[in-house]
Amino acid sequence: MTVTLPQPLADYFVANNRHDIDAMLAPFTLDAIVKDEGETHRGTEAIYRWMQSTTDKYHAKVEVKEASVTANAWRIAGIVSGDFPGSPITLHYNFTLGGDRIAKLEIGL
Repeated sequence: MTVTLPQPLADYFVANNRHDIDAMLAPFTLDAIVKDEGETHRGTEAIYRWMQSTTDKYHAKVEVKEASVTANAWRIAGIVSGDFPGSPITLHYNFTLGGDRIAKLEIGL
């Protein structure tokens, strides 16, 4: 299934699969929030550290399978494979856009 995403989300997933931290961070607002694994990361410095840590730890890649949108909120289901128990798994990425940037990302089962 081919899923067409808005540019900031497409850019995020392409960069994620290349493990390119700078490009992963580029579509986020300066005051963005990321929630993952029970932790909240606020602002680009904290988000950069989170991206670096999770990329180094999991070497994950995401295959986007489904997407739905309501107003400026996108819910993405992706098959995630990497260096972690149970790989691959399906994770849900809940994005809120602020203009043409990612203002919030929540990742969970």
